[in-house]
Amino acid sequence: MIDYSSLLDFIRNSDLAAWAEQLPGDIAEGLSTRRYGDLPGWYRALDSLPAAVAQSRDFIDGVRIGSAEEIAPHQQSVVREALEALIPWRKGPYEVCGIELDTEWRSDWKWDRLARAIAPLEGRRVLDVGCGNGYHCWRMYGAGAARVIGIDPSPRFVVQFYMLRKLLPDTPPVDILPVGIEQLPPKLEAFDTTFSMGVFYHRRSPMDHLRELLDTLRPGGELVLETLVIDGDPGQVLVPEGRYAMMNNVWFLPSCPTLASWLAKSGFENIRCVDVSTTTTEEQRATYWMRYHSLENFLDPDNPQLTAEGHPAPKRAIFVARKPD
Repeated sequence: MIDYSSLLDFIRNSDLAAWAEQLPGDIAEGLSTRRYGDLPGWYRALDSLPAAVAQSRDFIDGVRIGSAEEIAPHQQSVVREALEALIPWRKGPYEVCGIELDTEWRSDWKWDRLARAIAPLEGRRVLDVGCGNGYHCWRMYGAGAARVIGIDPSPRFVVQFYMLRKLLPDTPPVDILPVGIEQLPPKLEAFDTTFSMGVFYHRRSPMDHLRELLDTLRPGGELVLETLVIDGDPGQVLVPEGRYAMMNNVWFLPSCPTLASWLAKSGFENIRCVDVSTTTTEEQRATYWMRYHSLENFLDPDNPQLTAEGHPAPKRAIFVARKPD
């Protein structure tokens, strides 16, 4: 099981206290073996890991936890077996006790695109919405954040994160909760920076999501929003009738000018698009640690500029915006 006692104590004794009453119940529901039949096996893998064996770490230039020299060969085998039990690993990459964990996504590339464009994270309280297994949460902590809280409703990703944290000899102020943004109290207004990366296009109501994100921020706080976009003029939006790149839960892909206007209409200011990049099969691909179909399978085999359904191939933009004081 995952011990959230220190995080809950922090929340109860901070300006996040409005969240404290409902959170234990949300955690229990989010990690319910009744809902997720594979969860007991993932817990067994977590329990099998040796604790506090990683004496070194690096969260600045990547995510490295421990080295091969710090553990015995039989311990490294146990760590590898436990990590393999949680395949697929989608966000990364990681180096774990000398094991190169090459994930589906080169999430470090996304971090490199945004790191210099956002407000410095030193001393800030950060929320990462839809954080997956927490790769970017570690990078936020490495960039100096005082406290990082990730939220993601997938228990597999939550257990993956706590597998890595268990290897550390201390408890960094980084946690992932098995909840979605809709479970946060309204008007929480408690975070200096909120990230929403790879979430926006999965929301049925994009304006509601932007308002939810605004409500997480303190006055003067910063939003970092990364999402799929299309080329186009103000007002242009792609609403796929069926799937998009084989995903069945993609709702709105705006042009960059459209997204900027939505952010303004939702109450943000100082809105900047800091990067637009086409997603390549070098950035998202199948690996040993993610053995299923990936981007190359989702594109038109005769024209990689299109998805399998004939839509424009994935292009992602990063926006930075500020909540007014």
